[in-house]
Amino acid sequence: MDFSFGAEDEELRARARSWLTGHLVGPYADALGLGGPGSEHEGVGARRAWERELGRGGWIGQGWELPSGAYGQQRLSLTGQVVWAEEYAALRAPGRVGHIGENLLAPTLIAYGSPEQRDRFLPGIARGEELWCQGYSEPDAGSDLAGIRTTAVRDAADGLLRVTGQKIWTSLAREADWCFVLARTEPGSRRHRGLSFLLVRMDQPGRVEVRPIRQMSGTSEFNEVFFDGAVAAEVVGGEGNGWTVAMGLLALERGVSTLVQQIGFAAELERVVGAYVAACGPGGAGGPGGAGGSGDPVLRERLVRQWAELRAMRWNALRTLGSAGDPGAPSVAKLLWGGWHRRLGELAVAVRGAGASAGPADWGPGTPYELGLDEEQRLFLFTRADTIYGGSDEIQRNIIAERVLGLPKEPR
Repeated sequence: MDFSFGAEDEELRARARSWLTGHLVGPYADALGLGGPGSEHEGVGARRAWERELGRGGWIGQGWELPSGAYGQQRLSLTGQVVWAEEYAALRAPGRVGHIGENLLAPTLIAYGSPEQRDRFLPGIARGEELWCQGYSEPDAGSDLAGIRTTAVRDAADGLLRVTGQKIWTSLAREADWCFVLARTEPGSRRHRGLSFLLVRMDQPGRVEVRPIRQMSGTSEFNEVFFDGAVAAEVVGGEGNGWTVAMGLLALERGVSTLVQQIGFAAELERVVGAYVAACGPGGAGGPGGAGGSGDPVLRERLVRQWAELRAMRWNALRTLGSAGDPGAPSVAKLLWGGWHRRLGELAVAVRGAGASAGPADWGPGTPYELGLDEEQRLFLFTRADTIYGGSDEIQRNIIAERVLGLPKEPR
C-alpha cells in the first residue's frame, strides 16, 4: 500500500505548520509539551485558553461528518487530519483539554442526537469554550460496563431526570463543564437494557462532587465523580437506548488519534535510546549504574524491536483509517499500543539499571512524590495502566474473538 501524502496534503501541512508556529507564542509557548499522558494536571489554564485559540482558527471538529463551517470548523479529509495531527505533535503543542468533546461526544451527537442537541452543544465544542468528560466506568463496572448501578429517575414534581451514583477513572472531570453519563433509567432493568445516555452539567453544587484519585506516579488526572440528584439536561438517542449510543461512541474513540499518540511514543522511544547511548559511555565502556555497555545484545534487540513495532503500528493505523464500523479495528489498535507502551516503560528502567529505583539525594520526608520522579520513572509507573484503562486487554481479545472471529461467547 502507498502510505505517502499527496500534494494537497503537503499544502495543508505547510499551512498548519505556519498557523501553529505563528500562534504558539507567549503563554502558549510556555505550555509546549505540557499535558500529555500522565501529566494532565500541567498548565491547565494555558491549555484551556489554547483550546479557544484553536476554535478561533477553525481547527476543532475537522473530522465531523458535517459540511465545512457548519459550526465554524474546517472540514478535512482523513489524510488531512493526519497531517494536522502530525504537525501538532511535532511542534509539541499543548496537550488538548477538549478532545473528549471533539472526538467522542460530537461524533455521537452527529450520529444519534437531535438537530436541537447538535445546535446546542456543537458550537461550544467547536469554539473550545465547553469541555467534556466521560461518565462510564464505576467501581464495580469498569470493563463490564453493562453492570453499572448509577440511576436516573424522573422527579414527580418537575419531570426532570435526576442522576444518583458514582463514576470513576474520569479524566478531566475537574476541568469539564459537562459530562456524558451512562445511567439506568428503567427501574429493575438489568445488563444492557434500560440504560440511557445523559448529558449532565458539572456545575451543580451539592449535586456533583469530584474527588481526584492520586496515582503511584504522584499525579491525579483521574477522578471519582459522585452524583446526588444531579439534573440531566438531555437524553441522547431516547430513553432506554443508552447501550446502543454508548457502544457507538466507543467505536468512534480510536482513529486519527491513534496516529497522534504514536508521534508522542516516538519521542519517548528516542529519549530511551538516548539514555541507552549515554549509559554506554564513551567508546561503549558503560556508564555508572547504567546499561553496562553498547555490547549488551538483549537491550539492543529490545530497542530495535520497539522501533520496528512502532513502525508497524503506524502502517496498521493508516491502513485502517477508513474502517469505520469495523468492530475489530479499535480493539486491535488498543492491544497493539497498550502492550507496546507498557513494554517501553519497562525498557526505560532496564536501560537505567539499578539507578532507576532511586530518587534524588534530597528526596526526603514530605517531598511531593511527583517531584521526586524523572522521565523514565514516570513513564514506567504510568504505563502500568496502559493495558487496563480504555478497555483491558482481556476485554479487547473477547471483542475480537466474539464479534470478528465468531467464536463462542465466554461462559458467564
